[in-house]
Amino acid sequence: MLRDALLVCGKDLRIELRSKVGLNQVAPFAAAVLLLFGLALGPTTAALKPAAAGLFWVAVLLSVVLAVQRSFAIESADSARDGLRLSGLDPAGIFLGKGAAIVSQLLVLEALLAAGVALLFGARLDGALVLLAACVTASVGLGAVGVIYGALSSGARVKETLLPLLLLPVAAPVLLGATKAWNDALSGRPGQADVWLSLLAVFAVLYVAVGTVAFGPLLEDA
Repeated sequence: MLRDALLVCGKDLRIELRSKVGLNQVAPFAAAVLLLFGLALGPTTAALKPAAAGLFWVAVLLSVVLAVQRSFAIESADSARDGLRLSGLDPAGIFLGKGAAIVSQLLVLEALLAAGVALLFGARLDGALVLLAACVTASVGLGAVGVIYGALSSGARVKETLLPLLLLPVAAPVLLGATKAWNDALSGRPGQADVWLSLLAVFAVLYVAVGTVAFGPLLEDA
């Protein structure tokens, strides 16, 4: 299973590196979301600092939708999805591999957005360990649930609009926990973020476990 996961993850990441869709489309979109929300709140850092954590994770969440759609769009060309099913790869390995590829892209995107938060909003990135732990656990949860609902919606005719409707409500607890953890860290209270990090870890483990078991039937139905 782990060998299959590495193969699928490597395939997806190589495709993204060659196509540069993430660099040319997803990253500018996330930066534009961050900038536009910042302009809507006002030009002063006094108004922007309290909202920095929330705006950061809203930009990440909207980018997840694009990343998941891209992850399954590359399987729709030239009957690649049928080839993936007939390849003999473990469905759990396919799930873990596609999830790992999305998580890797999210972590790079979050590093860029964190720099944007520091520059645009004047936020001090204190509590670096809390910020990093929140990014890793939240990205794992978002990546796992994204792959689950990406597979569920990939066979639908309206997959572009169905995916956000399915994904966003389920991702809400991850968004809440990550925002609260980041807010505690940016406010100089990293010790109070433990409960939110625990919540993120629980949802990450839950979503990964559900996806590992359910991805095979979802892939066949798609």
